[in-house]
Amino acid sequence: MRLAALFLTVSVAFGAAIASSADARIYDSVEVRGSEFVPEQDIRMTCGTAAGIDYLEFELRAIEDCLMSTGVFEAVQLYEENGSLIIEVEEIEMRPGRVEGALSYDTQDGAVLSFSFERYNLFPDTFGALHLDLGRETHRYSAALYRADALGPALDAGIDLEGYRTDYDDLRYKEDSLRGDIFLAWTPSDRVRAEVGAGYRDHRMEDVEDGASELLLTEEASVDAPYLRLALDYVSLLGEQQDEPEIQPGVSLRLDQYFWNIGTDDPLSDTRAELVYRMPLSPDMRVLLGLNGGYVQGLDDNATRAIDRYFPGANTFRGFAPRGIGPRDDDDVLGGNRFLVGSLELQRDLGDLLGHSLRGGIFVETGGVWGLDDTLNGQIDDDWHRRSTVGVSATFDVANTPVSLYLAHPVEKEADDNAQLFGLSISATF
Repeated sequence: MRLAALFLTVSVAFGAAIASSADARIYDSVEVRGSEFVPEQDIRMTCGTAAGIDYLEFELRAIEDCLMSTGVFEAVQLYEENGSLIIEVEEIEMRPGRVEGALSYDTQDGAVLSFSFERYNLFPDTFGALHLDLGRETHRYSAALYRADALGPALDAGIDLEGYRTDYDDLRYKEDSLRGDIFLAWTPSDRVRAEVGAGYRDHRMEDVEDGASELLLTEEASVDAPYLRLALDYVSLLGEQQDEPEIQPGVSLRLDQYFWNIGTDDPLSDTRAELVYRMPLSPDMRVLLGLNGGYVQGLDDNATRAIDRYFPGANTFRGFAPRGIGPRDDDDVLGGNRFLVGSLELQRDLGDLLGHSLRGGIFVETGGVWGLDDTLNGQIDDDWHRRSTVGVSATFDVANTPVSLYLAHPVEKEADDNAQLFGLSISATF
């Protein structure tokens, strides 16, 4: 890349000497076309293309030569279209990818060491990925193969494999899960993605400690059975000024529907939804509205187990500890069949900190988790009890390491809830 930059510099200097009288052109935006494996942002940045800069014709040709010198393109062409600078590329058949390690910390899982491997064209026209997370209380791993347009335009196919093992200090049992599925994805536009998948899952609740809640003792079991999943993603910029997307309203919606344990005595329906709406007030200020919820139920008058239920807290309900709220039996947190958390946050860009942007916010969150199929003859209170918190948040970089933190205070809580006033998320890659 240094040779490419040097080549561009020499070309620009030489061209300026012989073409100083040429007319410069300023483009409203820069669009990349034809890239499948190389990220569009990398293509823009490698040889210095950006909107709002004067470009002479010879400079555009120099950028073409600069991009060709990277050795990853068969052809490169720059041209104008409706006021935009178009960078059209044809990639060489190759296998770009990345190998990355990370050390992260958050208030949900503590310190976690991660490893990621990704490669395009791992197999012809197929993307492959592997990810591992290793922490003191949790181990997670996933692998995927994905092929775009496998069954026609906008109809993709893939294979997912995912597993985890948790042994949290505040829970009196261990959870093991391993699942894999084959899925189809329909992507009619950049805004919409729908998936349907079918697979098999081995799900285990193990090593329930003596003296734990009677409910947990009766729920200890393992189930291995087929499942079906459906998913819908919708992301949209609203408004007409699409050349200024950073100050436009935006909405993202994620819906997931799982049908677990098909063909067994314990069939489950598991429905989850997440909605985020962004309303800019000015170029450096915005309001965020969020809604996150779920509902799991037995489909044959069967009861759910703790490993099927929801445990909001920490990252999913700021101001409360992980698994800090919900129905309890003495000291045992049991989770709930239903949860709902809403949030309202005002964010503002606060300028630079150590050369990086700083963003601050104030927020309020409210919601709860409730509902059990078995309350041990009324011994357990599983009713809806609203909790609410207020707090402040900040996001910034330290030595190119993203940091997100918050301070939150519960203003509505139950006597047995576990509050957590401080939350932190930080991840350093290497």
